[in-house]
Amino acid sequence: MDIVDISRWQFGITTVYHFIFVPLTIGLAPMVALMQTMWAIKRDERWYRMSRFFGTVLLVNFAMGVATGIVQEFQFGMNWSEYSRMVGDVFGAPLALEGLIAFFMESVFLGLWIFGRGRIPVWLHTLSIWMVAIGVNISAYFIIVANSFMQHPVGAIYNPDTGRAELVDVVALLTNPTALAAFPHAVAGSFLTAGTFVLGIAGWWMIRDRAKAALHRGALKMGLWTTVLSSIAVAITGDIQAKLMFIQQPMKMASAESLCHTETDPWFSVLTIGTHNDCEAAKHLIEVPGVLSFLADGRFSGVTLQGVMDLQAQMEQLYGPGNYTPNLFVTYWSFRAMIGLMVGSLALAAIAWFFTRKNRLPEGRNAQIFNVACLAALPFPFLANSAGWIFTEMGRQPWVVHPNPNSVGDPRTEMIRMTVDMGVTDHAPVNVIISLIGFTVVYAALAVVWFYLIRRVVLAGPPVEVDADHPDYQASAEEALEPVRFSHNGAAEIEARAGTAASTAGGGSVALATKPSEHREPSEHREHRGGGGRHRVKEPTDRPSAERLTDPTANPTNPFPNNTEKES
Repeated sequence: MDIVDISRWQFGITTVYHFIFVPLTIGLAPMVALMQTMWAIKRDERWYRMSRFFGTVLLVNFAMGVATGIVQEFQFGMNWSEYSRMVGDVFGAPLALEGLIAFFMESVFLGLWIFGRGRIPVWLHTLSIWMVAIGVNISAYFIIVANSFMQHPVGAIYNPDTGRAELVDVVALLTNPTALAAFPHAVAGSFLTAGTFVLGIAGWWMIRDRAKAALHRGALKMGLWTTVLSSIAVAITGDIQAKLMFIQQPMKMASAESLCHTETDPWFSVLTIGTHNDCEAAKHLIEVPGVLSFLADGRFSGVTLQGVMDLQAQMEQLYGPGNYTPNLFVTYWSFRAMIGLMVGSLALAAIAWFFTRKNRLPEGRNAQIFNVACLAALPFPFLANSAGWIFTEMGRQPWVVHPNPNSVGDPRTEMIRMTVDMGVTDHAPVNVIISLIGFTVVYAALAVVWFYLIRRVVLAGPPVEVDADHPDYQASAEEALEPVRFSHNGAAEIEARAGTAASTAGGGSVALATKPSEHREPSEHREHRGGGGRHRVKEPTDRPSAERLTDPTANPTNPFPNNTEKES
């Protein structure tokens, strides 16, 4: 492989990997915000627990997306410096806006949501997660604007003296028709991913812990409706985007069908065999009439579509000798994978509705089928989103900046185009091979970490007890007097006293994350669950009585007179 292929492989691997996390974050943030809003309005603790549960998944996924996304922007300078030199002034503008506006909004309000629970008013805490949801979608729009300039450059002119594209109309850049068509489709796909995830996890928990099925039923219904509605939105927005692509990038759509020659009303092929990248050798086995014509022009007949061979000759005439045909095999099958993998989410939605309708809970073999379906459907929307982006990017090859068909003949704009071999940095191939291997290994390790953390959060389930961060949590009198301790022994003492007071007062106070009976164990050690997992914590053997805890004359700084061990 030459430097172009190696650089493309590196960018492709890192981009597809990064995009695994993006749709879940974009779709899950509004769903978590809606869950918390339901709790804030109804004060139904089930919604509070669901928002905490899926909110933890959101945090893990968001962090991984940030870590893997940073590399993407640096790669433009490292491996695609000629591309950055020519269009960086235009392409960098939406990326800068994404960092200054959207990412700043996400980070600030996500921190407020994490650390503000129980410390700020409920309405403000709920508003913070909604701001996160708005921020991630604004971020997605700016990224799509940048990508859309590569697909259909607008808002810029070419300066022949500098050999660079210059931004002259930021409004045209931000309202690029390609971006306006691609953004709703990407967001709909993100909601499909998040809806399937919530539906699958909630359904799996309903079978896993049948006694608490009511806790997860609300999330299951939310995930079910999100999956159904977003799948409809994906189909509608995808149709709109396809019609635009037939106008802006006819080669991409001809390659998606392996349509060799210009035809009127060609049939849509479901299955094709033949040589991977030879249009003439491709044989369509299963075809459906009218579908391709409708995708292109909204009519089922009377539509003429250009073929790959004719478009190749046309581009050679416009842009000079060269191969302007993308990889037919990848383009053809990624387009079908994008559409076909959506069936997994729809199948799960249908199964979930059938087995849980009218508040039912599947039994016996039906429960096993539902349980398997919930887990088996989870990868489908992730793969469908990845296939969609592969089709979008591979379908415009060999262009890194596809020429705008409306700019032909205009000397100010027709030169804003670039093929991948023109945009790559002239590195020694071994340097990029080393970075390619390094990124692949590191990203593989991150994949293991991400899967481990998500699995751990899912298996732990939603919180089942009121904690000190709950906005409605009321500290008891003795807890209010207790100075903050940061050691594990200090945490154990606080929990022990809270439990003793609760058991003596007949439920007058709330125990912190443990049941009162757990504090009456005679054992000197007990299991304590903290932020780092499970560990054994030594409890003081001389516990104060409830009377001493409530005695105002007692020394609040040393309620354990026999425990003289110094705490750090």
